[in-house]
Amino acid sequence: MPWSTSPRVVALRSRFRTVDVLVETLDGWRRHQSGRNASLLSFWGFLSIFPLMVVATTIVGLVLEGNEDLQRDIIDSALADIPVLGSQLAADPTSIDGSWTVLIIGLVTALWSGTKVFVGAQLAFDDIWEIPIDDRDPMPMQRGRALVGLVVIGGSHVVSGGLSAFVQTANLHDAGRFFLIIGSAVIHMSVIAAMYRYLTSASPSWRDVWPGAVAAGIVFGIVQHFATALVTHITDNASDTYGQFALVLGLVTWLGLLAIATLMSAELNAALDQRRDRGATGGNDLTATADPPAAS
Repeated sequence: MPWSTSPRVVALRSRFRTVDVLVETLDGWRRHQSGRNASLLSFWGFLSIFPLMVVATTIVGLVLEGNEDLQRDIIDSALADIPVLGSQLAADPTSIDGSWTVLIIGLVTALWSGTKVFVGAQLAFDDIWEIPIDDRDPMPMQRGRALVGLVVIGGSHVVSGGLSAFVQTANLHDAGRFFLIIGSAVIHMSVIAAMYRYLTSASPSWRDVWPGAVAAGIVFGIVQHFATALVTHITDNASDTYGQFALVLGLVTWLGLLAIATLMSAELNAALDQRRDRGATGGNDLTATADPPAAS
């Protein structure tokens, strides 16, 4: 008998809505093998982050060649939250160089690895919404959605980076920085909500995806703050011999936390949806568990 359907847990779930949603979220994580999917997202994210950083820094080098002050402002604002890489770029912004050859190679590599991340996310979301294999979108549609996802994510980072650079160059006071944080959070939550709604073969509504998007946005902010500081501390104190190992460990840890937050918040959306369905149909049987989807 699964732990989520034991008599004591069922009694608590029947009495408290929060407990019911929490148990359904954690049990969904188990049934949908979301831990495995989070590992896959971390892997492909690790492979994609380097070409994406190459593309970003090369574009900065091409557009802002000769303007070292503005290069430093953009690096300090838009790229500072990337563990390890952000601090290394900030230490020597003059090392940024614009090369069309590097840009083309970086774009091709980033498209290949980046679309794999979004295809993996679609498979994970389909598992969470328990979509049968035969009812899922075909691979061409998944790749098309992945390309759209890359554009949306890239656009959101451009907007966030532009806002950050504006605050840096305009020397706004604390109030301006506060509204910048709020604006960036709203952008991130909106992007996450769009991912939850459109990167799946299911048809969730905006109402279905907003709770998880808000939760993921909050967790992202916490992870960005504390994980970046922790990873930077680890790498700064690593010896030259183990420095590269610390770099890999730091990036994988950071990406793993983001992947877990993304899928756990998606599980929250599915749990809330299941509770609404039970309330609409008058179903009170919490002892039956849904069969997990077929392996993808």
